[in-house]
Amino acid sequence: MSDVRYPFTAVVGMADLRLGLLLNAVSPAVGGVLVRGEKGTAKSTMVRALAGLLPSIATVDGCRFACDPAAADPQCPDGPHVGTSASERPSQLVELPVGVAEDRIVGSLDLERALAEGVKAYEPGLLAKAHRGVLYIDEVNLLQDHVVDLLLDAAAMGRSYVEREGVSVRHAARFLLVGTMNPEEGELRPQLLDRFGLTVEIAATRDPAERAEVVRRRLAYDADPVSFAARFAAEERELAERITTARELLSKVELTDVALRQITAVCAAFEVDGLRADIVMARTAVALAAWDGRTEVLEEDVRKAAQLALPHRRRRNPFDAPGLDEEQLDRTLEEHAQSEEEPEGEGDGDGNGPEDDGPGPDGGPGGGPDGGGAPEPADGPEAPEASVSGTPEQPVPAQHPAPARESAPVAAGDPYRTRLFTVHGTGRGAQGRRSPAETDGGHTVRSRRPRGTLSRLHLTATLQAAAPHQVARGRSGRALVLQKDDFREQVRQGRESNLVLFVVDASGSMAARQRMTAVKGAVLSLLMDAYQRRDKIGMITFRGAGAELALPPTSSVEVGAARLESLPTGGRTPLAAGLLRAHEVLRVERLRDPSRRPLVVVVTDGRATGGRDALAQSQRAAELFAAQGVASVVLDCESGPVRLGLARTLAGRLGGTAVTLDELRAEGVASLVRENRASSMRKAA
Repeated sequence: MSDVRYPFTAVVGMADLRLGLLLNAVSPAVGGVLVRGEKGTAKSTMVRALAGLLPSIATVDGCRFACDPAAADPQCPDGPHVGTSASERPSQLVELPVGVAEDRIVGSLDLERALAEGVKAYEPGLLAKAHRGVLYIDEVNLLQDHVVDLLLDAAAMGRSYVEREGVSVRHAARFLLVGTMNPEEGELRPQLLDRFGLTVEIAATRDPAERAEVVRRRLAYDADPVSFAARFAAEERELAERITTARELLSKVELTDVALRQITAVCAAFEVDGLRADIVMARTAVALAAWDGRTEVLEEDVRKAAQLALPHRRRRNPFDAPGLDEEQLDRTLEEHAQSEEEPEGEGDGDGNGPEDDGPGPDGGPGGGPDGGGAPEPADGPEAPEASVSGTPEQPVPAQHPAPARESAPVAAGDPYRTRLFTVHGTGRGAQGRRSPAETDGGHTVRSRRPRGTLSRLHLTATLQAAAPHQVARGRSGRALVLQKDDFREQVRQGRESNLVLFVVDASGSMAARQRMTAVKGAVLSLLMDAYQRRDKIGMITFRGAGAELALPPTSSVEVGAARLESLPTGGRTPLAAGLLRAHEVLRVERLRDPSRRPLVVVVTDGRATGGRDALAQSQRAAELFAAQGVASVVLDCESGPVRLGLARTLAGRLGGTAVTLDELRAEGVASLVRENRASSMRKAA
């Protein structure tokens, strides 16, 4: 691969992504940018190209933490920097691998030397390398949550902390944070989304002429990177100079009271939690003004700042679509476009102005809150009758036409709180919130000999292992003689995420409209639970002649909810085919991700039709899961006064448990009551 970066100015289109990156280059205090989009849309290319535009930085010679000679970090582990020489170097671009370990990010301490020799040997990590440069996290949604928390905390505080067994290291870590992700592979938690300053949604252009130009430029770059970069050298220099000029102008930009009131009004109108959005919008609007060479923030800056800073902060649950209502945004900006000191216009003396005066500064027609009546609600599109999340704001996914003599797709009922299902035993999968596992987090349960580099020292166990050998080692005075074989590391137990595989009966026996609405509401509730517990999910449906993998295992519950909503029903009940397809999916997934344990959720009334031995075949298929010890739950959807109990029989064959829809709801409510009662007792105590 060529060392010559693809020029930033050579990228076709992507105006919002281009602007979001440049604003962070002008003002890193904006807080970084999260780029959401489909694969193959030049996300990584643009981020790598941005680093070549940033001004070079002055650093203290020999400092591994890139300290600024004009303002050296007093806590720098390589300091103090007094009377040292300085030099300039380009800004660093540090790329974070998906499977990166925590020690690689923050740096590592050699605990063996620290305890045995008393030497504080610290090796800087990627955060130190990224200081005063760019930290690029590709596929940020695939990182473990505790790693993302660590990165975003460092970005917010501008410092990195390493605390290990009484040894403490702190250093500056200020960088331009850029994350990219494909939403189909799973979402970030809302708390983590909120830590990114801006977000940009991108998709490949559908214009054939633009697509042709993209291909033409890429082929030219691959053929001769040096010549291709030379074609855009003048534009690159001009853009780099503009970034430098905007940085110098940034401190001179005035955020007027009108602009600030518009910012806070927009955040309040869109019901954004907390005040981080207001601060980010203000910094973004100031950076926009500086980028345009102005010293005053205008309404257009506030509007664009809202479009970049708010969409990812409005989501109330994982099934809400990101985005802003542009009409509501324009209406709010217009209502707060005037200074509070300006008169509201002539009236009749009692607060009732003419009907055609337009909205006043408080949003009412011709007056403030004491004026003539409450403002009329604005007209807008009617809310859909039903939605995935049970809220009128969520659009219903496109429904496929139902085959002849079959039921049309039925909307899901509202989700509700469900009981917790876990996989028995202790696993070693990705950190999550469902089943017990040995993880990097959690509490210490025992000690063991180190496997590779010692990272989490178990001090008590280490001392106990060394104590019997002190006489033989010639211990003198109070000094404790430690050898490598004495060291023990902690084994921590927390919780892991699982693969939750839904096997959903979509046959004619489930097709009654009221019944399927309840079933879909239950599955939607379990999908919400899977999202909250950081699980991967998959979905198999069976009806008619066979079974279909409706959703391959993924971390995106949004896709799962959409597939569930558009699920048609009708036909026979090939239960055995559904179970066998689930068995095959788990076999393949076990090869891809062997440490992630599965939990199979079968949603059915237990009936099996479609052959002479359909019921017996389904029972034999179920016994495959029991033989392999796969954890399973059967959601019994049978209803009516006469019940055959086939679902409970199926659960017995699976070696799992059966839960009815009513029990699932009641268990969720009971759990909530117990938690509230326990919380009240703690407060009373």
